[in-house]
Amino acid sequence: MNLLAEKHARLIKEEAARLGFMACGIAKAERLDDDARRLESWLNKGFHGEMGYMERNFELRVDPTKLVPGARSVITMMMNYYPTQQQNSSAPFISKYAWGEDYHDIIRPKLNELLAFIRANIGAVEGRGFVDSAPVLERAWAVKSGLGWVGKNGNLLNKQTGSFFFLCTLITDLELQADPAFSTDHCGTCTRCIDACPTGAIEGPAIINATKCISYLTIELKDSLMPSGFEHRDDNWMFGCDVCQDVCPWNRFSHSNSEPAFEPIPEILHLSKSAWEQLSEEEFRRIFKKSPIKRSKWTGVLRNLKAID
Repeated sequence: MNLLAEKHARLIKEEAARLGFMACGIAKAERLDDDARRLESWLNKGFHGEMGYMERNFELRVDPTKLVPGARSVITMMMNYYPTQQQNSSAPFISKYAWGEDYHDIIRPKLNELLAFIRANIGAVEGRGFVDSAPVLERAWAVKSGLGWVGKNGNLLNKQTGSFFFLCTLITDLELQADPAFSTDHCGTCTRCIDACPTGAIEGPAIINATKCISYLTIELKDSLMPSGFEHRDDNWMFGCDVCQDVCPWNRFSHSNSEPAFEPIPEILHLSKSAWEQLSEEEFRRIFKKSPIKRSKWTGVLRNLKAID
């Protein structure tokens, strides 16, 4: 056993915890051959819809050494976003991850701080942090680093905390002791997420047809109108969808986050559909300037509101 690699791994995990990450795992940086085959199959079926970026940079997505030359370790971290509050029953539903400030703006500085800590305490290290905005298969790395398994709903599941957390990675040329990969699927025969999906987007265990997924339809799809068959839904989801997570038995272990930036914007909890429709574009930009909801823009929000009855 490389005692220095073990010591450095322990030091990094302690700092990750101090920065507010709920878990940290480490895997050896290597090409994800099995995941590459699964991704290629998913793309060939057209399940990515108009998310053309999923097709680009394929090798970067499956091989961390293409992103960080000389990469030896992939550090994966989880950050809890589960809220204590609930939305008013008359409010259009918004995915819980978007209730507070944009997680990119919260997590990215923490990754930079972790990298600075590594350089200050270990030495000259090359590395790059990624949070859902670069060609990195975060869930695959989370499994390889022992943080959980990919459930039938396509989300990473953790026995202690469920699935309401963000994933991010730090790829580095530093040799670190790797954690054992997570090898057990604890979903068993449960099909609650598949049965509950409002649009039938889960076409098999961990096989998500994004073109049917409400999260894709309300966030990623930029068309001015909803596709045929999705124009008048009764699910009330305006931005994203949490159904497959809300029904998952493992999420009974979810606990409230401790990040002040994820405190819900009051309007998200309380505005009715009619109140949303009466907002001006200027008010929308002011209220949601730090929110992930701004990704849909005001025109997208209006389109989404029209699609729910």
